[in-house]
Amino acid sequence: MGIKITRAFDFLDYQLKNRPIKNALVTKYDGEWVETSTQEFVEKANQISRALLRLGVKPNDKIAVISSANRTEWNIMDIGILQIGAQNVPIYPTISADDYLYIFNHAEVTHCFLSDEELYKKAKSVKSKVKSLKEIYSFEEIKDCKNWNEVLELGKDDSNQNDVEKLKSKVKANDLATIIYTSGTTGRPKGVMLSHNNLVSNVLASAKRLPKFEGDAKVLSFLPVCHVFERMLHYLYIYNSCPMYFAESIEKIKDNLNEVKPVFMSVVPRLLEKIYDGIIAKGNQLTGPKKAIFFWAVSIGLKYEPYEKNGWLYEKKLKLARKLIFSKWQAALGGNLETMVSGSAALQARLTRVFSAAGMPVMEGYGLTETSPVVTVNQHKHTNFRVGTVGKAIEGVEIKIADDDEILIKGPNVMLGYYKDKEKTAEVMTGDYFHTGDKGEVDKDGFLRITGRKKEIFKTSGGKYISPVLLENELKQSRFIEQLIVVGEGQKMACAIIQLNFETVKNWCIDKEIACGDTNEEIINNENVIEIIQNVINKRNKKFGKWETIKLFELTPEVWSVENNLLTPTFKTKRNEIRKKYCNLYDKMYKN
Repeated sequence: MGIKITRAFDFLDYQLKNRPIKNALVTKYDGEWVETSTQEFVEKANQISRALLRLGVKPNDKIAVISSANRTEWNIMDIGILQIGAQNVPIYPTISADDYLYIFNHAEVTHCFLSDEELYKKAKSVKSKVKSLKEIYSFEEIKDCKNWNEVLELGKDDSNQNDVEKLKSKVKANDLATIIYTSGTTGRPKGVMLSHNNLVSNVLASAKRLPKFEGDAKVLSFLPVCHVFERMLHYLYIYNSCPMYFAESIEKIKDNLNEVKPVFMSVVPRLLEKIYDGIIAKGNQLTGPKKAIFFWAVSIGLKYEPYEKNGWLYEKKLKLARKLIFSKWQAALGGNLETMVSGSAALQARLTRVFSAAGMPVMEGYGLTETSPVVTVNQHKHTNFRVGTVGKAIEGVEIKIADDDEILIKGPNVMLGYYKDKEKTAEVMTGDYFHTGDKGEVDKDGFLRITGRKKEIFKTSGGKYISPVLLENELKQSRFIEQLIVVGEGQKMACAIIQLNFETVKNWCIDKEIACGDTNEEIINNENVIEIIQNVINKRNKKFGKWETIKLFELTPEVWSVENNLLTPTFKTKRNEIRKKYCNLYDKMYKN
């Protein structure tokens, strides 16, 4: 209806003109879900824009926005910053104060908006070392910290709205919109420069692959919005006028699912693994016929193929399994969940199958921060869904497989480059093609399959190549294993450092009436537990060549997390950090 979307903030104007809603953004404050309408969203974004101008913010200034959880304020700030030609620099809340210092200085951040006291302490601790940083504001009430409500109040006077409109009209599609600092596993984070067109083109192309949202199609936002995957989805939700509810935390996600009853949400494999493991643990507590029926349904789900490829008899069994068991899975996740889209890391095929069989299909996709992010994604319609792949390229994006199997990407979604780093930019670009660092293959129908990470494939001392990702994905199918890394570069064999799913192991031992100890330290040294993991490895090793198999393993007592710097904010393992922390275990395996 008259609005051409070329810049990220145009999505909000599009919603206002086409289908404004009362619950455009919904956050829980003090136990109550609080709605922000489209109209209020627009008004507050304009207030922020007017206030920023009064604070001396100019086009191309960099504003840092940091939040421990997704919330209404983040989105208001984002639009308010972008529509005056400034850039939003989202920062992961969990990174160290040293990383804050580096990013603030590297981006020359002028103002910082953050959510809570813990983040304020980190930002305040480095403020004196950042010449460009004028002020820090908080969304929550914090003693001695300026509050973002002061900024909203400053923007209430609309006498400079014409200045906002003039700056807005000057923002072009190819202008820089944001700098996203990668949460890389090694070295200093790189600042990925994304233009408005990078983001807009990705949203519009991705929208064609997702279900057609109609009516009051609520969505639950859970993944960190500082990551471009969730941020792109936020723009997509605004474009589709989807009521956007923000999950409180991973601990409360099950409660939030039941309160909100969303039809759609984005996930990462780790979340699905935890949900699935929880469901299986409950199934193991059943007895007699109920337990038998439960695991019969699971066995049906694990054989799922889309488009009734398994034949009429399988479909008949699936229908019964859905009625008896899978309907309860759906109810436990709110009852309305129609589709989930998964990204960030490889998704085990068994999870794709079983959740799809349960009537909650998982559409796996692939992308990187540098590609805004979506490159490919599965789609249930038009036979565009193939289990074990990350789907076909979205419209306008071209995939090329190099001679060494590296995936190269060309399209309007490819970044402008790394901020202040022409050398690193040149390293990943060949003409218009971006080098992803991932290895893959495209089948005759156009489906992309990821086969490994170029830098992570290593060679043993015997000259054999090993792809740790393939081994790790296979071993993580065991409910007893939470996380692991496969090691062995330059060594005579592959070994594994493993973090157990301690809850599952304990429950299994209780069920089998086996003593395994009370503490994690006791559990990892228990002979019965070690035997369980050895049996898992023996079984999974059979799928690989002899040179690839895991010969030895060590268990860690700690749970790997974002907080202890062993996982990235999107729950990928930080190989170097894990290897460094457990160097004693590494040395023990290779002592001979």
